[in-house]
Amino acid sequence: MKITWLGHSGFRIEIGDQILLIDPWLTGNPMFPEDRRAEAIQGATHILITHGHGDHTGDALALSRELGAPLVGIYDLMSWWEEQQDVSTIGFNKGGTVTLGDVRVTMVNAVHSSSTAGAQEPIYCGAEAGFMISHAGRTIYVSGDTDVTADMKIFQDLHHPEIGLLCAGGHFTMDMRRAAYAAKEFFDFKTIIPCHYRTFPLLEQSAAVLKDNLPGVDVIEPEVLAPITL
Repeated sequence: MKITWLGHSGFRIEIGDQILLIDPWLTGNPMFPEDRRAEAIQGATHILITHGHGDHTGDALALSRELGAPLVGIYDLMSWWEEQQDVSTIGFNKGGTVTLGDVRVTMVNAVHSSSTAGAQEPIYCGAEAGFMISHAGRTIYVSGDTDVTADMKIFQDLHHPEIGLLCAGGHFTMDMRRAAYAAKEFFDFKTIIPCHYRTFPLLEQSAAVLKDNLPGVDVIEPEVLAPITL
């Protein structure tokens, strides 16, 4: 399994027979080197979207058309995109599971908001979500944008994720201290990769607090386009 950070909340996950892009915001992302776009997206089979905000959906439609890769996410947004944007989608909802090749993806709850910019007002994009991505007895939890929630205990009991890709930048999502609390209180991660941080000065710039509060967990501060093999 290889997990590659694309900056902000974007990831490339090579797992089983799938190459999944998560929340790909590449164009205009200050952390992403656009001259390396081709290697970031090469071979992608599906594009998973946690919610409708532009810093998560930025390149989703263009990449879906370019790669012929279906978009996967909350039913409301996927249905709207398929009708309006000439893309292939797989829409499902929280608690549901879809099978992508030999990989299973379950949608789980998140606590945030989900909209996109309209001509005069925001457009509702269905609910925000996270994902449990499983293959061969191993599971990755993609938190999406969220705060700590008591639902996380249920996620652990049902899915037993060993890897957490956790938003932790603060202001718009839980910060490093709250992410550490979530990991300690509800999960039994072996590895955590923080995201939704360092992109802008408004967000936290270091995962030191996360590391200091989780001495038994391998907290990896990712570098953009540097694959992490787990």
